[in-house]
Amino acid sequence: MSRVLVVEDDVQLVRALRINLQARAYEVEEALDGDAALRLTASLMPDAVLMDLGLPDMDGVEVIKAIRVWSQVPILVLSARHLSEDKVRALDAGADDYVTKPFSMDELLARLRAATRRRRTGTGTETPPVVTTDGFTIDLVAKKVYRDGVNVRLTPTEWHILEMLVVSPGRLVSQRALLREVWGPAHVENTNYLRVYMAQLRRKLEADPAHPRYLKFPLSAGQLDTGTDGPGGSSHR
Repeated sequence: MSRVLVVEDDVQLVRALRINLQARAYEVEEALDGDAALRLTASLMPDAVLMDLGLPDMDGVEVIKAIRVWSQVPILVLSARHLSEDKVRALDAGADDYVTKPFSMDELLARLRAATRRRRTGTGTETPPVVTTDGFTIDLVAKKVYRDGVNVRLTPTEWHILEMLVVSPGRLVSQRALLREVWGPAHVENTNYLRVYMAQLRRKLEADPAHPRYLKFPLSAGQLDTGTDGPGGSSHR
């Protein structure tokens, strides 16, 4: 039985979706806001997410972006926003499909079947929402890092670098890609930025910053290696 997470604060629409989905043998879970959507996506690992954009606590596009950091679960947007720019924002954020309200239930179900079918035939792997090493733990959903059980405060830039590395297990991420993503295209040659921030991350996360075990950044290459004990690793060069 496929599990669908419905992220919607319109209780009447949630009820209608639940009835129609359950009648077609889907298991249905509900989230009334973005925070609940993130927590339930991480804990339940649904087969698909039906997402409204007008949530009470955050914009649905931001929820999509947050989920896409670590999960490739199919996301179908259900929204009353008809402007093409809203559709572009949602699709660029990582949504798989966009259905405007009001919609035909038969069409929605056909799109849902197509999305879950693509998921089953896909070959991509997902990053666990919580990545644990011997030295620290990274919670990609909460956007927090813990060392010895204590929350380590990272700047937005430090978190962005760490996040890019940990969600690319087994793949090389170039310095230019990191610089472009974190600082923008105008700074792809400024490798000194990375040296400075990698040094800051080592001081905050490594037991021995002078001899880092996980965050290594010599002039020619660097890596974040969660080791064979952890769920995955990533590196950049």
